[in-house]
Amino acid sequence: MASSSSTSPVTLFLVFASTVFFCLVSPARSGDVEALLRLKSLIDPSDSISWRGTDLCSWEGVRECMNGRVSKLVLEYLNLTGSLEEKTLNQLDQLRVLSFKANSLSGSIPDLSGLVNLKSVFLNDNNFSGEFPESLTSLHRLKTIVLAGNRLSGRIPSSLLRLSRLYTLNVEDNLFTGSIPPLNQTSLRYFNVSNNQLSGQIPPTRALKQFDESSFTGNVALCGDQIRSPCGISPAPSAKPTPIPKSKKNKAKLIGIIAGSVAGGVLIFVLLLTLLICCWRRKRRSKTPTEDRKGKGIAEAQGATSAETERGIESKDRGFSWERGEEGAVGTLVFLGTSDSGETVVRYTMEDLLKASAETLGRGTLGSTYKAVMESGFIVTVKRLKNARYPRMEEFKRHVEILGQLRHPNLVPLRAYFQAKEERLLVYDYFPNGSLFTLIHGTRASGSGKPLHWTSCLKIAEDLASALLYIHQNPGLTHGNLKSSNVLLGPDFESCLTDYGLSTLHDPDSAEETSAVSLFYKAPECRDPRKASTQPADVYSFGVLLLELLTGRTPFQDLVQEYGSDISRWVRAVREEETESGEEPTSSGNEASEEKLQALLSIATVCVTIQPENRPVMREVLKMVRDARAEAPFSSNSSEHSPGRWSDTVQSLPREDQVSI
Repeated sequence: MASSSSTSPVTLFLVFASTVFFCLVSPARSGDVEALLRLKSLIDPSDSISWRGTDLCSWEGVRECMNGRVSKLVLEYLNLTGSLEEKTLNQLDQLRVLSFKANSLSGSIPDLSGLVNLKSVFLNDNNFSGEFPESLTSLHRLKTIVLAGNRLSGRIPSSLLRLSRLYTLNVEDNLFTGSIPPLNQTSLRYFNVSNNQLSGQIPPTRALKQFDESSFTGNVALCGDQIRSPCGISPAPSAKPTPIPKSKKNKAKLIGIIAGSVAGGVLIFVLLLTLLICCWRRKRRSKTPTEDRKGKGIAEAQGATSAETERGIESKDRGFSWERGEEGAVGTLVFLGTSDSGETVVRYTMEDLLKASAETLGRGTLGSTYKAVMESGFIVTVKRLKNARYPRMEEFKRHVEILGQLRHPNLVPLRAYFQAKEERLLVYDYFPNGSLFTLIHGTRASGSGKPLHWTSCLKIAEDLASALLYIHQNPGLTHGNLKSSNVLLGPDFESCLTDYGLSTLHDPDSAEETSAVSLFYKAPECRDPRKASTQPADVYSFGVLLLELLTGRTPFQDLVQEYGSDISRWVRAVREEETESGEEPTSSGNEASEEKLQALLSIATVCVTIQPENRPVMREVLKMVRDARAEAPFSSNSSEHSPGRWSDTVQSLPREDQVSI
């Protein structure tokens, strides 16, 4: 009896704890399970989707989960039928990506206003009818809307203007009528309303002016500069021909014969003149082939003086061009990698790239980097390599194709490459939000900036460590040039590595010297340009970059040699000096701040160990960073949200500023 009564409190506690746990966790997760099973019953009568077991995150089509909730649902090419239900879908309120692409779903698209975290929706190539789902325009995080290939009708709502982050809008091959709303989002990069029944003038907004005729074709009643059809010009009314009196017919016949003879003579003269001009041009071109092929764009931008660059004078509105091969043929633009279903990939031709305007973004030991704006408005980043002969063509091709297969949320994708006899180009996605260097130092060339809050440091550190680990999982592959200017900020201000794996393209016998800043990011054993980069050297560079985040100081000197075991003391002194005015928030508690700062310092210190064999591998570094983040008192419930004052930090960033060396 006594024994029974002594265990009673323990039993009660366990029951209470279990009840609390299931009340807090189970409803959300079981709600997703219930919603998915209900969805399957509505649209999968042929049982194409196999959803069994209790772990919904392993179910087919559930591409990603976050805290046990579904964040990415992709059900494509499954011959799904039936209609979508508003209540069921809105239960999945943690969705970031939703795709029912290429099925046979019908009916109207339901109200999706409950999906407050949605970023991308793909409902293309189905049988949806009804009006444009205006509920989408209330989702402030939404960036990609693809509704192409359905039977949607009515007007395209002007409330789309509320979507400040809109990046893609594709509603081609529907039955939409009325005018195109005056979209003015600077984020808009992909736009297609072709093959509808739209009418009126295409709004002359800056956002829409960047798209060419292919975005609007198949709408016969549209007019505007983009389709070379002026508005306000109606065809002249046809008039009935005045009958010619019989008495004047012979005279008119004679005039007609004379007029026909004159017109024929003029036509023959014009043809002969055209032929002579063509022959003259061909002769002139054969005399000065190099002169005629001389380009403006990258070639001209390459020749700009350093003084012009320092003054910020860029080579704008110029076209790309380069020397042709011996047989007069330009090399091939080769696209790389494969895209997953949640990614919008734009294809373009070599001709599109040749016609693009070029703006210099940066220059370095490997070459120059340009922002290339095509006539369609699509923007890419092009790196023009200085040495087009090293390594040999086959080796270059093999290495670049390996880099082109890499796909990670924190890597800037390498999309294509071009090589000819004397030219090598690498084509990347364009990131308009600038670089980590700009985030830390602003526009100051001195490299002296403000230290970042420890929550921002942890977020950036996790992004970069995750990307480096992904690179290192490929045997022998390294970043080789990790520094803050080679970290770009993505659409959600996530940190993304660029210029990874390019160190092997540098000729070790080249006389080009590494800049002082780049030199001290490098591990001591790799500062000799003849030494190949290693994965432990990447870990060292990561440690230096972490110190830059914590202090706001660019490594113009060897920090380890300068401060040795006093690195911790130096970092604290710099942060205290910079945060006397109250920049370092204490709302999360001084003890917590001190704990996180110490964790970051420990990670940085162990990474910059002089002996390579004593440095941790990237997997261990990532675990240390994640352990530190997991204990941090963040208010956000998602790693995609900006921790602490991260959003405050990026608000002051200058846009369209991208440092890529």
